[in-house]
Amino acid sequence: MSSHVSKTSSAVFESAPSTETFVNGINVAGLVQTVEAVKDNPAIAKFRFDLQNEWIEGAHNRSVVNKFYGALQNIERPQSFILHADEPPVLLGTDKGPNPGEYLLHALAACITSALIFHASAKGIVIHEVESTVEGDADLRGFLGLDENVRKGFQNIRVNFEVNADVSDEEFDELANLGPSFSPVFDTLSKGVPIAVRAQRKKK
Repeated sequence: MSSHVSKTSSAVFESAPSTETFVNGINVAGLVQTVEAVKDNPAIAKFRFDLQNEWIEGAHNRSVVNKFYGALQNIERPQSFILHADEPPVLLGTDKGPNPGEYLLHALAACITSALIFHASAKGIVIHEVESTVEGDADLRGFLGLDENVRKGFQNIRVNFEVNADVSDEEFDELANLGPSFSPVFDTLSKGVPIAVRAQRKKK
C-alpha cells in the first residue's frame, strides 16, 4: 500500500492536541474528525476483524486476537490478546475459561456499552456510571440432538442496564436507546448475518 494511503488512513483517528476535548474518556474532536473523513471517503469505514482459534483438549480451546484491517490499512497491535474458552465441570469441561455462550453475552454487553458511550459523548452527555447484567437461556436438548424442535442456541437474551447520567427522564429514554440502536453486535445478533463455514484436512 502506498505511503500516501497510509498517511491518509492513519490521520483519520488523530487530531491536533490543541483541539482535543474528552467526554467520558472519548476524544470527541477525534470522533468528529473520523466522521468527516468517512463522509469524504466511505472506504475508510471498511473494517475486517479476525482471530485464530486452536483446540487444546476436551472443551478447552484458545483464540489469538491481533491483526485487523481498517481505515485503508492492515493494523497489527503491539501485543496479542489470548482468549481461553472452556466449559464448567457440570458440562464436562475443566473451567479454563468462560464458555462460548458467555463470551457472546460479554460481547453483547460490551458493544452496547461502547455504543452508548460513544454516541452519548458525541452529544456531550456526561456518563458517570454504566453497569449491566446479561442473561441467556439455553436448553441442552438442542445441542445434544435430543429434540429437533429445540434450538441449539440461546432461546432468549435479556440485557439490563443501570446508567448514572445527569439527564431528564425524557432524555434518559433517548440515552438508553443509543446503545442497542448503534451496537454492531446487537445488530448482528438481532438481525442475523450470513456465516460461511469451511473445513479442510490439516497437513501433518
